[in-house]
Amino acid sequence: MILGPNGSGKTTLLRCLNGINRPQKGTIHLEKKNMLHMTGRDIARRIGYVPQSCEKVRLTAFDAILLGRRPYVGWRLAESDIKKVDAIIHTLGLDDLALRYLDEMSGGELQKVTIARALVQEPQILLLDEPISSLDVRNQIEIMETLKHIIQGHGLSAVMSIHDLTMALRYGDRFIFMKKGEIRYVLGKKEISPSVIADIYDIDVDIEFIHGTPVIIPAW
Repeated sequence: MILGPNGSGKTTLLRCLNGINRPQKGTIHLEKKNMLHMTGRDIARRIGYVPQSCEKVRLTAFDAILLGRRPYVGWRLAESDIKKVDAIIHTLGLDDLALRYLDEMSGGELQKVTIARALVQEPQILLLDEPISSLDVRNQIEIMETLKHIIQGHGLSAVMSIHDLTMALRYGDRFIFMKKGEIRYVLGKKEISPSVIADIYDIDVDIEFIHGTPVIIPAW
């Protein structure tokens, strides 16, 4: 999980990891290769990216998800590409949405389609930029549970930026804390303390456990 205040550099870091932005200093390596020397197609076959928002265009969910196969297709689609899209749609429970247009969908539905498009790339790594920021509580939990099962079931590595600290602590394993464009901490769940939160967010908090899950509570 990548955590930090607005403007701390979370999205920029994810875009660098995906090869969209070039790092101003240093290099990023994927499978021992400098990503600057890799093609966009090579990166897309290894990394799936879910941006903060998906544009509501006049495109069916099926066609939008099918775009995720672009790193693999030549001049025409193969039957295997169609089958992979069908499989992802079924896995995510999107069968009823497959022929609906994106501009007719709710935020939660649209986010699931965006995740499906990234997954149909068959990536080894999934990058997600605040995937639940605009959703209500029910859809937040539904999306996070879906991601949890898919990531574990497919043996993927996932890197997610998120604002909700309690949700991050519930689902995350390792945590990168950023502030003012810098990585301040890289911690495990048990290493996160109120002093770390205070340093990053300039707010005093307590960490309580409810049903075994750490919850961030303002200390006033």
